[in-house]
Amino acid sequence: MDWHSHDPGSCAGVDEVGRGSLFGPVLAAAVVLSSEALSPLLQAGLTDSKRLTARHRDRLVPLIKHWALAWGMGQASAIEIDRHGIRAATEYAMLRALQRLPSAPDLVLVDGPWFLRLWSGEQLPMVRGDLRCPSIAAASVLAKQERDALIRRLAVRFSGYGLDRHVGYGTPQHREALRRLGPTRLHRRSFLRSPGTRHENPPATASPPST
Repeated sequence: MDWHSHDPGSCAGVDEVGRGSLFGPVLAAAVVLSSEALSPLLQAGLTDSKRLTARHRDRLVPLIKHWALAWGMGQASAIEIDRHGIRAATEYAMLRALQRLPSAPDLVLVDGPWFLRLWSGEQLPMVRGDLRCPSIAAASVLAKQERDALIRRLAVRFSGYGLDRHVGYGTPQHREALRRLGPTRLHRRSFLRSPGTRHENPPATASPPST
């Protein structure tokens, strides 16, 4: 499928952040951009959020929201990650982001190699989509900034883990804090066990929990 043949305004790019974190939710964003939005956003430096500084992402967020025809956020909790596995939880977060758009897009462009098994519409998985597709890149920036801000707010409640610095990822500082303090109720218990115990690939017939 050639996504370039579609009107950009009929496509939604979707991306997630926090898949590898030990703490907190996985969060996804969905963004619809018109063809007129592409040039100003690309000129402003829009690309994969991982290649941008936090300051650059901060500058891009209001521009993306200004130029986007629509955008939505969704998340899946640490409990859902432990219960259903990270792949299913990531799909739930993406599905919820898409459901917050005012109307269903004609085509969903998904960052990564997997189809969203619970999305009934047309879709196209794109490996390294956040580098190839502006709407996916925009979704990656919104998701990254939203999740980082959320984890830093939670750092006030769950002090001692350094969440404001590593936003939940498995740094040596974070792992040392876990050894001293133990996990909080927002830590992913399945990620703290041996990798072989994780449920990475749940059945394709799994349905999302109620939101």
